[in-house]
Amino acid sequence: MTENENVISSPSKKPVRFAEKSAGGKIWFLFRVAAAVILTILTVIYAVRGLQVLRSPAEGYTLSGKKGFVRSETAEEEGYDEDSKTCIVEYESADGDIMYVTYSYEEWEALPDGHKVTGYVYETPAGPSVSFLHKASDAEIRSAVRNTYADNSRNTFGYAMAFFFAAIGFFVMIFWDRFFTTYEKCWFLTILVLASVFSILFPEDTVNGISGLWIMGLYLLDTFLNVLCELLISKQSKWNFIVSVFVEITEIVISIVLAYRFVTLATTLFFWLPCDIISFFQWQKHPDKEEAELTEVRTLTGKQEVLLISGIVVWTVVVGYLMTFLDFGTDLFNGNETMFKVMCYLDACVSAVAVANGVFILLRYREQWIAWYIDAILEGVLNVMSGQIVLLVLKLGYLTNTTYGYIKWTQYIKAHPEVLVRGGKRASKKKLQA
Repeated sequence: MTENENVISSPSKKPVRFAEKSAGGKIWFLFRVAAAVILTILTVIYAVRGLQVLRSPAEGYTLSGKKGFVRSETAEEEGYDEDSKTCIVEYESADGDIMYVTYSYEEWEALPDGHKVTGYVYETPAGPSVSFLHKASDAEIRSAVRNTYADNSRNTFGYAMAFFFAAIGFFVMIFWDRFFTTYEKCWFLTILVLASVFSILFPEDTVNGISGLWIMGLYLLDTFLNVLCELLISKQSKWNFIVSVFVEITEIVISIVLAYRFVTLATTLFFWLPCDIISFFQWQKHPDKEEAELTEVRTLTGKQEVLLISGIVVWTVVVGYLMTFLDFGTDLFNGNETMFKVMCYLDACVSAVAVANGVFILLRYREQWIAWYIDAILEGVLNVMSGQIVLLVLKLGYLTNTTYGYIKWTQYIKAHPEVLVRGGKRASKKKLQA
């Protein structure tokens, strides 16, 4: 029931609801409107600033001379190994200029710590300087200047993107003001704002040639769609499956971009997408007798739970072992073989839990929330291993909303014992109460 919501019984005994906002409710609503407007303005300001930097002139450069550069990090800090195809080494001059040099693994392995090189430095009218180990051509200089502008604008665009997703969240909670409770609005907005803040504090690096800005955009989109989907599931709404389709598409793109977690990718593509569509129509067939927006839910037996856990363990061991023999050539883990193998087994386990979760959701079983707990914890471990700090906010959202959803579904089941199914047979009230 939303804020100050009154219930009047109609002759058919079905509740007719209307909402009257108190003074506090109106202030809360106006706060969301103001926040959405301010965040939208900030999005536009930072986006325009970023475009201005990108469009700065790349011509008119001059050769200012030669400088000495020293290797900025040790080999251990750079962390390359024999599986690395290219090794990018950062050099820094005494006055703070940076130069990046690309080596093969064999060349990199022979470099001493504190390695020194001499670079040709070119100054541009707009400010940034670029450096090369040789006298560069016009095309090389313009390309390097453009890349420098892109690097300089990345943080600005990162701010714009963070503000944009937060603004969208506030607009969603304004548009569906009466559909969500105050707690649900606060939970949803808190997760989105935290994700936006973390995206600024922990920006993503380029992976497999894809800019960290685009990767972070995918992470924020994934967070936005996932928390909205989770909220709709906890409310027993069939519309969660429509949102979930976009979640699956986003996560497929993330797996392809990062070239990792291909078990989860296959599970998402061949199981979750069709499962979401089927589940939408399945839920539509089982509306609550009193509230059409709700869907009837139920619970499993102990025997079914044991069989399910056994299946997950077998799947994890077998599929995880097979995946360790594959090499997808990703930049993640810097070629660390042990980390890669651990990721394979965790990925297999997550995919198994996800399949179980999908079946639970399809059949409207409360145990899907238990599967969400396991999934959130394992996903969190994978996020830490992969350095995906911003996605940890999403996992925090999973854990908190899973508790909320489990409580709501349990309350519904206790209030509607007639919809429970145990062992494939409808249970009587007398048996359930016993």
